[in-house]
Amino acid sequence: MNLLKKFNHVLVTGGAGYVGSALVPKLIDAGYGVTVLDLYLYGDDIFGKYHGHEALREIKGDLRDSAAVAEAVSGCDAVIHLACISNDPSYDLNPELGKSINFDAFRPLVQASKKAGVQRFIYASSSSVYGIKKESNVTEDLPLEPLTDYSKYKVMCEEVLEEERSPGFTTVTIRPSTVCGYAPRLRLDLTVNILTNHAVNNGKITVFGGDQMRPNIHINDMVDLYLHLLSLPAEKIDGGIYNAGYENLAVIKIAELVKETLSMDIEIEVTPTDDNRSYHVSSELMKRELGFIPKYTVEDAVRDLQRAFSQGLIPESMDKSIYFNIRRMQEVDLT
Repeated sequence: MNLLKKFNHVLVTGGAGYVGSALVPKLIDAGYGVTVLDLYLYGDDIFGKYHGHEALREIKGDLRDSAAVAEAVSGCDAVIHLACISNDPSYDLNPELGKSINFDAFRPLVQASKKAGVQRFIYASSSSVYGIKKESNVTEDLPLEPLTDYSKYKVMCEEVLEEERSPGFTTVTIRPSTVCGYAPRLRLDLTVNILTNHAVNNGKITVFGGDQMRPNIHINDMVDLYLHLLSLPAEKIDGGIYNAGYENLAVIKIAELVKETLSMDIEIEVTPTDDNRSYHVSSELMKRELGFIPKYTVEDAVRDLQRAFSQGLIPESMDKSIYFNIRRMQEVDLT
């Protein structure tokens, strides 16, 4: 991807997380200096050959620590804010902890960024901010009706970011769909990745319900979008909010795609569920205004994961807590 480089040094909060672990190497390869601020809960050796790279500065620190934040933003002219207690189950383990990281630490981070001379701040919100909608396509102009505290604080951070937006400090919010595919710090608690893990290693997929729609985006597209946002003129994106997704598929369809893509004899068992949340997110605004068109499919994600399994890159995939956010959060004390 040949993009115009507008910035020199990018802070990626949560850079050792799922998306960050794929994003940071691509930023370095694109010629950016990168600072990662992360607690490294899922391992210290996330970046492989990039560890110790002259363009990479790693800070093991907490978003709630103002000194760590000040150190991290120093010398940066752009921020991609990914860090949070991810997903509702992990958040619900300790709501006060979740609030302290996901919301209370947000405005201080934004203000520290402005003070340090950061010119562009990209915020990863969530497509869950919409709640349940009857509309066939969920677009950015629909009312936000978050169902959980996790989603509520995502909305509140969006509002804070708009309040802090000012001349010379360009802000943009992305509402990602569910990310899928392989990354060095892998999550196996997301729909496509869960189903692929069970198919490859158990020969069986259990689908709860099945008719619920789930919007998906391949991790390569997610990463490429962040690089794209760094390249665009400020006036094109300032204050913008964009859904980021590609394919909206029923869970049963995802299961069938996994089976077809793997070309294995896999049993698909369907069981009833009370969780009938269904989302069909439109990303047309992203395509139209940003000129960004996703190109990687769910099948690509499944093939990437299958390749990683065959290469031994995902050992003990059913048991190791590092693949499952809620299990790992149960093991650590962040209070």
